[in-house]
Amino acid sequence: MFGVQKATQLTSGDDEAATLRRLAGLYAYPDRPASPPCLPRPFLRANMVSSIDGAVTHNGKSGDLGGPGDRTIFRVLRGLADLVLVGANTAATEGYRQPAPDDMFAADRAAREQHPAPALALVSRSLSIPGDYTPLTHPDTVVVTCRAAPPERRAALTAIGATLIDCGDDTVDIDQLLDVCAERGWVRMLSEGGPSLLGALIDADVVDELCVTTSPTLVAGDSGRIARAPGKAALHAMRPATIITDDDGFVFTRWTRATGEGA
Repeated sequence: MFGVQKATQLTSGDDEAATLRRLAGLYAYPDRPASPPCLPRPFLRANMVSSIDGAVTHNGKSGDLGGPGDRTIFRVLRGLADLVLVGANTAATEGYRQPAPDDMFAADRAAREQHPAPALALVSRSLSIPGDYTPLTHPDTVVVTCRAAPPERRAALTAIGATLIDCGDDTVDIDQLLDVCAERGWVRMLSEGGPSLLGALIDADVVDELCVTTSPTLVAGDSGRIARAPGKAALHAMRPATIITDDDGFVFTRWTRATGEGA
């Protein structure tokens, strides 16, 4: 009934290049066809961090819960992805920058016919994104919204050069979002939150894999969970695939859909 799954230990004495290669192998995306006529449903991986007692932020930011090992995992996951999907409010609050090419992954990305760096998709129904948020005008950034988004905000963002994509009428429709990603060749998706976006992805039953960094801290306070959504919750079965620890006491788990679920 009870099995013991030994955790992989990452130590500060490990060679950086070797560690990155090892992690890239552990977190590799499954093979997916990437061209017509059989456009695949993208594989969606989410990556989140929480404290031991389940807090998703400290002082309003998830970055306060991270550490060197967490940043290494973050780097690897971005190095593998075609697209980073994030809630616009989370991106602005956390000070997200445009994903940049990483020399460590350049050859492998070229071999997989990926762009040098992942694109960035900001999800927002309200379009209340500061006009001076730098990634907005980058050619590899899109803002995913819906047709009911405020017209004045739509006009303001379009005027500064932002690329807006409507996926749905009153809210962002997750299935339409995935269709757009498939059409653009973004079949290796990485969602980095926040909790409302992850909740919507879970409700739509499109999360193929969830990576969770558990910070060796207790926070208490009134911080929320890594996912939240209105309405009645449903259970989505997952199974542990990888458990990694580091010298600082962080635990990195990778959960995949239970056998028989998903594409």
